[in-house]
Amino acid sequence: MTLANIPPAPELPGARHLHSGKVRDLYELTEGPHAGKLLMVASDRLSIFDFVLATTIPDKGEILTRMSLWWFEQLASLVPNHVISTDVPAAVRGRAVICERLDMFPVECVARGYLTGSGLLDYRASGEVCGIALPAGLEDGSRLPEPIFTPATKAELGDHDENVSYDAVAATVGAETAAALRDLTLRVYRRAEEIAREQGILLADTKFEFGVVPDGDGRIVLADEVLTPDSSRYWPADDWQPGRTQPSYDKQIVRNWALSPESGWDKASGEAPPPLPAEVVERTRRRYIEAYELLTGETF
Repeated sequence: MTLANIPPAPELPGARHLHSGKVRDLYELTEGPHAGKLLMVASDRLSIFDFVLATTIPDKGEILTRMSLWWFEQLASLVPNHVISTDVPAAVRGRAVICERLDMFPVECVARGYLTGSGLLDYRASGEVCGIALPAGLEDGSRLPEPIFTPATKAELGDHDENVSYDAVAATVGAETAAALRDLTLRVYRRAEEIAREQGILLADTKFEFGVVPDGDGRIVLADEVLTPDSSRYWPADDWQPGRTQPSYDKQIVRNWALSPESGWDKASGEAPPPLPAEVVERTRRRYIEAYELLTGETF
């Protein structure tokens, strides 16, 4: 499913639709005390392998929104965030926030504390990730000597984010801003990793998006969603075993099904994966809820 056939965003009173991405719909508020501000709505859509699936995961948008709000609160002493209010239109209550307009930095700020995913592929090819040399002998799931900043370019829908070097970020946003983004990314990751580990969960890696308020004081603001299973790899600490793919609290259930003979889907075909079976939908929903409840201590 490409951007062209994502279901149309619902019309909301007092709001003008601006853009739809893989998971979120963005509006501008046109009425009320927050007129001119943005309304960000998390849908129940799910994407894998750069395809937005036709099947949705019930409650996913609300789970992601609640988790982001919880994390914004935990991190408030480290970095300001873009949330202004959760007093949103009734049709999207629970899965939307009113947020500040920001000039966004054109970079995905990725932090890795463990080696897996695209970082593992880069390491196997060169011994480095984003130009950072790592020790020999690391495996899938190995904990790194210290967290690393491994930025990526922001991709359009259907394209892959591409890992880039720190120098490439500095060339894009300037040396001072690049250093600030790197420092903030690693500080936020370390704090979040510590909080998650206290709950028996390993935060393997995550990505952040930052911006600044136009004509503001230049402070960097944390935006979009934060530390949800859509932007982060969470692993059960008790099951961590380097040298293999780790069990995870995310959409890996869907990826595994799509790649299995049961789905009948050929990843190389260029076609979107088929609709998900009800059992896969429910298992995925339960996994998202489990992650939320374990991390926050709250009941969904």
